[in-house]
Amino acid sequence: MKPHAACAHRMMRACSRHRRSRRDKKRGLRPPYLSILLGGQMQAIFKTLFVGAVLAIGTVAAAPAADPAIGTWKLNLAKSKFSPGPAPKSQTRTYVESAQGITLTVKTTAADGKETTTTLTFKDDGKPYSISGNPDYDMVSVKRVDATTVHSIQMKAGATVGTGVRTVSKDGKTLTFTQKGAHATGVKYDDVSVYDRQ
Repeated sequence: MKPHAACAHRMMRACSRHRRSRRDKKRGLRPPYLSILLGGQMQAIFKTLFVGAVLAIGTVAAAPAADPAIGTWKLNLAKSKFSPGPAPKSQTRTYVESAQGITLTVKTTAADGKETTTTLTFKDDGKPYSISGNPDYDMVSVKRVDATTVHSIQMKAGATVGTGVRTVSKDGKTLTFTQKGAHATGVKYDDVSVYDRQ
């Protein structure tokens, strides 16, 4: 091809590309290089979103399960045992989650009709927490054994005066609290309290 013919050919190709670009703009089409660029950006966005979703799911999965005791429980006197007794007329236990851990409120009507309210806010980390309203002990430590069971130690003036095991049934309907120790009067007790979920 002669030099002047080659120049003419190149000019025709350039003009053709220019016209094609103008037609694509009118039709709303993107140049190939722009589509590739945008496609890469979209892939990066989707990858970021996917990784974020995986991390979020992992965080949720890693969160500790709620204590199955959360809720209100009423003492079932027929299923419970108090040695030496006497058994209370009635009792309810209410567990509520809070920023400080779990707050337990126990309302009791004793055999002689006297009403008392005991309150304890704790975490099941084995550390001692103060309790109010109970003459037998002033501190309680709770340690989780498994998903449905915790062990507790009751203390008075720094000395251990009782131990307890709290379990929740697999169906979540029954709570059993087995407790052994000594009252402030020195009388020893061995109680099994069974509660129904309300």
